[in-house]
Amino acid sequence: MKLVAKTIDLKIKGEDIILSEETATRLGVSSGDRVNLTSKGKTISTFIGVSSTLVEDDEVGVLGDIKEDLKINEKEEIEVRPSKKPKSVSSIKNKVLGNKFTKEDLKTLVNDVVNEKLTNSEIAAYLTAISINGMDLDETYWLTKSMVETGDQIDFEEFPIMDKHSIGGVPGNKISLLIVPIIAAAGLKIPKTSSRAITGAAGTADIMEVLAPVKFSAEQIHKITNEVGGTLAWGGATNIAPADDIFVRVEHPLSLDPRPQLLASVLSKKKAIGSDKIVIDIPTGDGTKVENKEEAKKLARDFIELGNRFEIEIESAITYGGTPIGHAIGPALEAQEGLMALEGKKEAPKSLLEKSCSVAGILLEMGDKADEEEGKKKAKKLLKNGKALEKFKEIIEVQGGDPQISSQDIELGAFRKKLVAPSSGYVTNVDNQGLIKIARTLGAPADKGAGLRLYKKEGDEVEEGEKILELFSEEKWKLKEAKKSIKKNFPLDVEGILLKRMPEFEDIQ
Repeated sequence: MKLVAKTIDLKIKGEDIILSEETATRLGVSSGDRVNLTSKGKTISTFIGVSSTLVEDDEVGVLGDIKEDLKINEKEEIEVRPSKKPKSVSSIKNKVLGNKFTKEDLKTLVNDVVNEKLTNSEIAAYLTAISINGMDLDETYWLTKSMVETGDQIDFEEFPIMDKHSIGGVPGNKISLLIVPIIAAAGLKIPKTSSRAITGAAGTADIMEVLAPVKFSAEQIHKITNEVGGTLAWGGATNIAPADDIFVRVEHPLSLDPRPQLLASVLSKKKAIGSDKIVIDIPTGDGTKVENKEEAKKLARDFIELGNRFEIEIESAITYGGTPIGHAIGPALEAQEGLMALEGKKEAPKSLLEKSCSVAGILLEMGDKADEEEGKKKAKKLLKNGKALEKFKEIIEVQGGDPQISSQDIELGAFRKKLVAPSSGYVTNVDNQGLIKIARTLGAPADKGAGLRLYKKEGDEVEEGEKILELFSEEKWKLKEAKKSIKKNFPLDVEGILLKRMPEFEDIQ
């Protein structure tokens, strides 16, 4: 069908041209479908949107980059035809029916994802299919390998290259800020790429960004790691396993986290970054992604087996995740708490120090920098003697931050409230997801200074009038919204606090 071009100064994700409802019906397509667009002898496949007002029946609205790609002029006549769906769509349908992917199926699927040939709904269908029907380790291996091969890879000249990864789900899990400098201070290399928060209050990249830039290419990460031994970078800024970022983008609104995709997501990034030895932190407990030890053990075995296929040595640390790590939740608050631990401040939470040193200790043993069962002790020594702090300052400086920054220099949200107990009792439960929801309502992770500080955890005694939570926000209205949220769903169960009495807020002087 030939239509007249109408250039539209808009950019709509997933839509490159606009057709009228009548024209779309005549072509047999609907919003989100593909069409072939031909201009001046050049044809490209693209996605459509449908509108009843933007274009007439004889027009095709041309958006964004498509106009430049085909050098389309206003009023130019363009050929528009329905396009065949990519081959990977049929393999997704096959998986929906419970059949197994082939190696070629997954290679084609990942390539189609990276080259933006699949719609979000088709990717969502894939994620739903593997959530319901699963994938065996052969399929997961093929998926991971394809994800590695479609992006940049780093090849370090030295051995071993260390790494760690937490599967997430626990607020305040800022342990990478301690682990990376501990490992680098011991003389090992650890190019740590991390994610931003998707549903949480702060990812490691969000926290580190308070102290230094985190957006680097694979080549820059290689250079930084060789220079100072470690880096804390945002994986999404690289072209390392780029399909992973697209899968995550579609998973988020669906609240899906299928096990095969989790395995492939972690291992593809680690393999591409050049890691040889990895510790996988698997938090377990109420409100985490893995709520019991048996499931954690199964996941650990899958990581180890998949690692073996890539010739990566993996150990898994099954950790308690039923309560936040430390007291701070939110980017700046967590950066401050992590620096306090590195500085040796007495206020540094024991839970943060213990978990960080335990995981770092395993890595030190794997990297032959500590004898068996001696790694944790070596990690604590590197913290205590200041070598980890010194290394962290080197990392901050080489990433473009101020190496002289201290925990006291970090700016927190200016609008604050503290929450006090109206009567005495004991904390019997902490709602991790409730705390994350409050922190996000306050503005985290986008507002770096937003978040909360938790003063009491499960088992702690609470006295009447004692501070339980402290809220921080960069905007007054967000603080008010967070207070409303707390009144509806109080994130701590305190034995002795009557349900009919609501917690009291007091101004911070």
